[in-house]
Amino acid sequence: MTWAIASDHGGFHLKETVRKQLEAEGIGVEDLGTSTSDSVDYPDFAHKVAGGVQSGKYEYGVLICGTGLGMSMTANRYSGVRAALCTDAYMARMAKEHNNANIICMGERVIGPGLAEDIIRAFLKAGFEGGRHEARIAKIEAI
Repeated sequence: MTWAIASDHGGFHLKETVRKQLEAEGIGVEDLGTSTSDSVDYPDFAHKVAGGVQSGKYEYGVLICGTGLGMSMTANRYSGVRAALCTDAYMARMAKEHNNANIICMGERVIGPGLAEDIIRAFLKAGFEGGRHEARIAKIEAI
């Protein structure tokens, strides 16, 4: 399983924390940038991750900016991508169980590293429930 991870300048430090956590869990991670806290445009990095998830190059993605909003808005423009902005572990679990999310978005200015680790842990442990949720996802994909 390979994950892609990226951030803009506002999420750079949290991206480093999450990348290390995923690697410690034995997950292959491709860091698609940014590599500093110098100002960059978040859509450039959201496109890299969402495009890779859409094509199947990556099974999952993580996008981090200041709030997570811009990243999630950009990633959700891609067909087949279900990017979930999560601010707690419950949201991360539900994103996977009910929405089969394949990209998780977070905001460094909204959550701290400990909460980010809890969010990632909940997402990793959760599995898609299928059933009634499959029809709902199909309605999303039909748009």
